Amino acid sequence: MKPATVLGTTAATAVTAFAGSLASREADSRWYRSLRKPSFQPPAAAFPIVWTALYADIAVTSAAAIDELTERRELGARRKYVTALAVNLVLNGSWSWVFFKAGRLVPATVVAALLAASSADLVRRTADAVPLAGAAMSPYAAWTGFATVLSGRIAQLNG
Repeated sequence: MKPATVLGTTAATAVTAFAGSLASREADSRWYRSLRKPSFQPPAAAFPIVWTALYADIAVTSAAAIDELTERRELGARRKYVTALAVNLVLNGSWSWVFFKAGRLVPATVVAALLAASSADLVRRTADAVPLAGAAMSPYAAWTGFATVLSGRIAQLNG
């Protein structure tokens, strides 16, 4: 991988992580603590560990895909990949703002579902470029799918 590409994808995921973490501070709020949560809710300590690993994974696997598409001179596919990555990261960072900051449970579930669909598409695009990188990114799609179910159940329990 080219250092400039890894730096770019790392910066993009770091900005997303930072933006999401600003809103996620509300996880200690009275409002969030008062919400009914399903039995399959992971412990709070799991979230920063999982998300840190996933952001690192996204940065590396995306860089591999972007570099491969560049090397193949598939510039249209590269442009579409970068756009898909950007959309994905915006959805990713947005969820925390809709859920924690705005307290909008149903819209947060919609954002989570859009993020899960976007993540699955990003995994597909990554696998098309670099199959091993696509496989390495697949936990991201699984986690965002799980997050959609979790968000939906929280919305249902508190609706």
